Amino acid sequence: MNIDYRLIVFDWDGTLMDSIERIATSMQRAFVDVGLTSPSDEDVREIIGLSLDKAIALLAPDTDETILKRITDRYRHHFVDASEIPMPMYPNATKMLESLKARGYLLGVATGKARRGLDRVFQDIDCHHLFDATRCADETESKPHPKMLNELMLELKVSAEQTLMVGDTEFDMVMASNAGVDAIGVSYGVHERQRLLENQAVDCMDSIEQLNNWFDQLSPQPLSNNN
Repeated sequence: MNIDYRLIVFDWDGTLMDSIERIATSMQRAFVDVGLTSPSDEDVREIIGLSLDKAIALLAPDTDETILKRITDRYRHHFVDASEIPMPMYPNATKMLESLKARGYLLGVATGKARRGLDRVFQDIDCHHLFDATRCADETESKPHPKMLNELMLELKVSAEQTLMVGDTEFDMVMASNAGVDAIGVSYGVHERQRLLENQAVDCMDSIEQLNNWFDQLSPQPLSNNN
């Protein structure tokens, strides 16, 4: 594991924002709206992190494209417009990001959210300024394809050896591995510790506090792009 990182890329849902309950409930309501059996909480947790179209296709295999589109539309309605379930940042997540930014790290986001959804969240919690570059599932390949990370590294002129991925699903871990990037798992989100470690996480943290303590062990200042 390299400790001289320059770029730290975060997944969003389940890693920085506590949005899992809202995602699961919105998906279940969408299925009911179109007359299909509602997926279980566990079934929904299995697809969190993927692009929305890929996630719904896995939850409803062999379903007509017209129905899949209706599920997508109803999910967006429930998630954006009709949900009473809050989506707070995990405690001290923003403080952790601010600390990393102040120390000179480049920060990125690689998320299964759509661009419109991520921009809406950034506006709601006023955190866009903390990130140097972001990639969403509707503008590139879905995880675990490495294209999100490859594009971020290219944009910010950072090598794979200087990049770290942080996420809560095996999709994040496999994406990082496919891109030749180290990955840290967080077990307070969707997938459990052992699953993350089995999918190439170099370490796994059980809380934001543990993650922040792990970051404190890194170099006091990141390497410049010229190193």
